[in-house]
Amino acid sequence: MIYFVGAGPGDPELITIKGAKLLQEADVVIYTGSLVNPKILNYCKPGAEIYNSATMTREEILAIMRRAHLKQLTVVRLHTGDPALYGAIQEQMDALMSQNIPFKVVPGVSSFLAAAAAIPHELTLPGVTQTVILTRMEGRTPVPEQEKLKELARHQCTMCIFLSVHQIERLVEELLAGGYSPQTPVLVIEKVSWPEERLLRGTLADIAEQVKNAGITRTALVLVGDVFNSSYQLSRLYDPHFDHSYRNSRK
Repeated sequence: MIYFVGAGPGDPELITIKGAKLLQEADVVIYTGSLVNPKILNYCKPGAEIYNSATMTREEILAIMRRAHLKQLTVVRLHTGDPALYGAIQEQMDALMSQNIPFKVVPGVSSFLAAAAAIPHELTLPGVTQTVILTRMEGRTPVPEQEKLKELARHQCTMCIFLSVHQIERLVEELLAGGYSPQTPVLVIEKVSWPEERLLRGTLADIAEQVKNAGITRTALVLVGDVFNSSYQLSRLYDPHFDHSYRNSRK
């Protein structure tokens, strides 16, 4: 069986229990060495075959999976964060399906969730926003026209922007053009949950200069929105005057 496992954002303890158990059982492990914390490999059993996919092509990765499948070995394909987000796993899963090789996916903790914990702050608040947009700027991977940052910014909700910190000046320009004010709060979290994690707090007016001065060019998430500096309504869930299926109103 092939298992696509989310390794989490970096902290080895933020992998799921299921993911850790699979690593302990795996005969073959293929990990994204450019992003996954190598300390997570400490879960692997002695003698496991371990491959760093950072230097490999898709065909080379699939060849290892095919060979292991023919030998009836257990394979863990370890991706950073949660593999459903910018994980490039669909092409691998489609290739396995075309060859009738079984696989399963085990979710992981995404970096945007680890970032919210690191700040710490909720990404949705009553009376401010109930929407979170996960996106990235166009680079070598194109972005549909309707998904350009300027267009998404018109929603004025919380945005978590991946893989874009190296274009921070252009990112700021797009968000301002979309309607965010220069005083909109922005947080940049580099290598979230790693020992060397760094957190910058600012606004659209000053975050580009902060990022440039800090020398942050990769492995960072950009969080934007008024949710990080707004008054909000208290939740009705725990309001004594609000009843629901588990609690009667205490009027």
